Amino acid sequence: MQKVILGIDEVGRGPYAGPLVIGACILPHPYADYPWIDELTDSKKLSEKKRLELYQIIKNAAAASATGWVSSCELDQIGMSAALKLATRRAVSRIRATKVPFTEIVIDGISNFLADTTLESYVTTMKKADLLIKEVSAASIIAKVERDLYMKQLAELYPEYGFEKHVGYGTAHHQAAMEKFGLTPEHRRSFTPVKKLDKTTKQIGDAGESKIVDLLEVAGHQIVARNYHTKFFEIDIISEKAGKLFFTEVKTRKNDTHGTPAAMIDRKKLEKMAFAARAYMKLNQNTKDFKLAVGTVNGEELDWFELDCTDILWYDM
Repeated sequence: MQKVILGIDEVGRGPYAGPLVIGACILPHPYADYPWIDELTDSKKLSEKKRLELYQIIKNAAAASATGWVSSCELDQIGMSAALKLATRRAVSRIRATKVPFTEIVIDGISNFLADTTLESYVTTMKKADLLIKEVSAASIIAKVERDLYMKQLAELYPEYGFEKHVGYGTAHHQAAMEKFGLTPEHRRSFTPVKKLDKTTKQIGDAGESKIVDLLEVAGHQIVARNYHTKFFEIDIISEKAGKLFFTEVKTRKNDTHGTPAAMIDRKKLEKMAFAARAYMKLNQNTKDFKLAVGTVNGEELDWFELDCTDILWYDM
């Protein structure tokens, strides 16, 4: 019986942000009929252009290929070891759904992520397999390309973090962005460097919100909700005054070394705030007039102001 290898490799074990992705691939046989297979190697040794080129070929010509993903939130909940196993099982499940048979599974590294499953006996673990075994090379390429593309999409949502450049790894630029702008939902809060920053950021943010709440109450606002959140959006403060609702985003800075808090409200942030406000109104069947606002805490200086964003607020969800 011909040996058919299912190659497995992971991408995204070490970043501070973004998903963990496992690639899985079975190549066509015989290799001699597919000269592009000779070009396969560890994805890290290829240029971005070459990775994309080979990715398209693999997706079109491989006998079977798939990726398995674990989000940063899932990873925080279950830990890295369990996340690697879960992502691998998700990838392999998609391969098995194609009904393409295999006789052996080769996983890059020394850990068998399929231990305690019915496929445990199929597995060989191997250091540098992404360099030595073509199926594992292909798996590393598809995992790397798909994760990188995802991080570039995140960069459009969170442009201030530079995800398109460091794809979530702990570079100096990324560290500075986390310190300046805080954390996104994509950051891995279980990672020690992020956890330390998360605690500090939350403490500063909570204190800042409390100061703005006090400021609003003195100005005659009734606080409707604080830290209102759903799976899809969050709102720092919702208040009411004179029959009108105000949705306030709070921005806090210890000082203006990295710019003023108000400077953090760009067009994309406005769109997210508008979406949250409209979603809240719709979910609560509220028909009152409403406005977006920003509360800023810059050291000991407090400010609160309404935003003029009529063009963003009024369009159908």
